Amino acid sequence: MSEILVLVEHVDGEVKKVTLELLTLARSLGTPAAVWAGPGYGEPAKARLAEYGAEKVYLADSAEIVDYVVGPKAELLATLVAEKSPAAVLIAATPEGKEIAGRLAIKTDSGVITDAVGLSEGFVADQSIFGGGVNVKSRVTKGTPIIAVRPNSTAPEAAPGAAAEEQVTVTLSDAAKAAKVVERVKQEKGARPELTEAAIVVSGGRGVGSAENFAIIEKLADSLGAAVGASRAATDAGWYPHQFQVGQTGKTVSPQLYIAAGISGAIQHRAGMQTAKTIVAINKDPEAPIFELADFGVVGDLFQVVPQLTEEIEKRK
Repeated sequence: MSEILVLVEHVDGEVKKVTLELLTLARSLGTPAAVWAGPGYGEPAKARLAEYGAEKVYLADSAEIVDYVVGPKAELLATLVAEKSPAAVLIAATPEGKEIAGRLAIKTDSGVITDAVGLSEGFVADQSIFGGGVNVKSRVTKGTPIIAVRPNSTAPEAAPGAAAEEQVTVTLSDAAKAAKVVERVKQEKGARPELTEAAIVVSGGRGVGSAENFAIIEKLADSLGAAVGASRAATDAGWYPHQFQVGQTGKTVSPQLYIAAGISGAIQHRAGMQTAKTIVAINKDPEAPIFELADFGVVGDLFQVVPQLTEEIEKRK
């Protein structure tokens, strides 16, 4: 089967969940080959990539690759496309990933698709556009398909691979070194799981009313071991940090359980959470659009419902 390159997302040597999703997707269409860019590679990373089916690992572990912004990774992938002639290149549709995909498409004179939520035979991509209101199918018609896939759109499934390593050296152009990283600030990781990787997410919206009131959302989340999310209305109002926004212009989540409290369910928000396995909505407006999507709905005041729910969960622990 043809080789499919998968750019590995990793932090401090830990492989991110979205990479496991991409490897699973690649396995259904060809032979997955992981591309590791930058330092941090070790036995734990190799074992993780092998566990999810990577037959090869192209290893470019030079620190220089992460000393500059985006350019080096695009040049690394362009080198591999020229040398290995893969059937496609899969990249996570993160802000950085989409820029890498665009640069790579230019370098390889290829077509690019972003925000894919699925792939089928012939690398036909499913895309959810206009805030989730329209679903389309797209296919690259020129060059090597470069496809940026939304995180949480594929369930990762383990299947052993060889993860045979091959060292790759890339000589960076002056253009790739045009923007240099001068400082990194490590954000302290809290006790809650990361939003895009959490099995349970509890989100608050306009109905929460203030930053202080988000404490009840956090308390419910902590009782469930969940991540906290927020609607665009809540983050734009300054009630919760923007990095926790769920929606078309925020993060896409696909947990086992999604609880939406005080969220009306505008298309923009639905685009970021509609693939959750079970959706529970709490809203005092019985006509709120979120109820059209919810598996379970509670019509009521979240300031009464959420504390009662938290209390009941704590009792059952």
